[in-house]
Amino acid sequence: MADITRRAGWRHLRSAPTSHIRHQSRGRLVHEGEGLSFWFRPLTAALSEVPVDDRELAMAFHARTADFQDVSVQSTVTYRIGDPAAAATRLDFSVDPDTGAWRGTPLEQIATLLTGTAQQHALDVLARTALAEALVDGVAAVRDRVAAGLAAEPRLPATGIEIVSVRVVALRPEPEVERALRTPAREQIQQEADRATYERRAVAVERERAIAENELSNRIELARQEERLVEQHGTNARREAEENAAADAVRAEAEAVRKVRLARAEAEAAREVGAARAAAQSAWLAAHTEVPPTTLRALAVSRAAENLPRIEHLTLSPDVLTGLLARLGEGGAGAGS
Repeated sequence: MADITRRAGWRHLRSAPTSHIRHQSRGRLVHEGEGLSFWFRPLTAALSEVPVDDRELAMAFHARTADFQDVSVQSTVTYRIGDPAAAATRLDFSVDPDTGAWRGTPLEQIATLLTGTAQQHALDVLARTALAEALVDGVAAVRDRVAAGLAAEPRLPATGIEIVSVRVVALRPEPEVERALRTPAREQIQQEADRATYERRAVAVERERAIAENELSNRIELARQEERLVEQHGTNARREAEENAAADAVRAEAEAVRKVRLARAEAEAAREVGAARAAAQSAWLAAHTEVPPTTLRALAVSRAAENLPRIEHLTLSPDVLTGLLARLGEGGAGAGS
């Protein structure tokens, strides 16, 4: 929108570089071009502002395919006004000299023209195409047909409109049909997922079986080693018992030999001691046979006295003493005779 300011009955217009300004006064063209800035009198001025920049027009409409299925088409058309003078004469681009706003709706008229033309060509293509084919190749077919149809539309060049590009964003069926069409693909994807799950489970089961077999083999091998260990322990125990028995036998035999030798030595010593004692006794007896009886009695008394307890004091009565002396006298007399 042009920028208009007021000064004492005059107006000053300043436009953007992307706006084509057309100023007529009393039926005569005074100013024309892009990015103009000038003074004018509002009572005699007729102003038009035509945008010359590229504009995007989003379109959405419904169509029916060859198999009577409704589809929605979403597309975008980029256009520009290449001949502003022609557009200003065919469409109402006039602006208010006081505010600079458009008095009509020229862009909406262009949008209606482009939308109707594009929709006509899109419907023509989709009406001869089945839904499945339209969903696969319909975007490119509709885009090419719409672009060709807009380029061949005679009203657009006459209005000064140039088509820059045509893009078809989406071509979608009704939600129920779309869900129905998605079902086989989803089922296939689910089957692939289930198969992958089963394969993964099968691999896991196989690995678990291999692990179990490995554990069982390890247990069997461990049991075999334990059996060998038990056998080796038994063999070692038997060998140890045999060695201990042999050692005990050797020790017992040596002890028996030692005891026999000791008994023999003790018997021999006992015989020698007995013989020595017997010889000593014989010599003692032989020696006493040559001694007088009185001496033997005295010796006997002396030996007996050695074995009697010690007498500290002895009290003899006169009678006993007299008898003892008498006996001693008799003994002395006998010895003298």
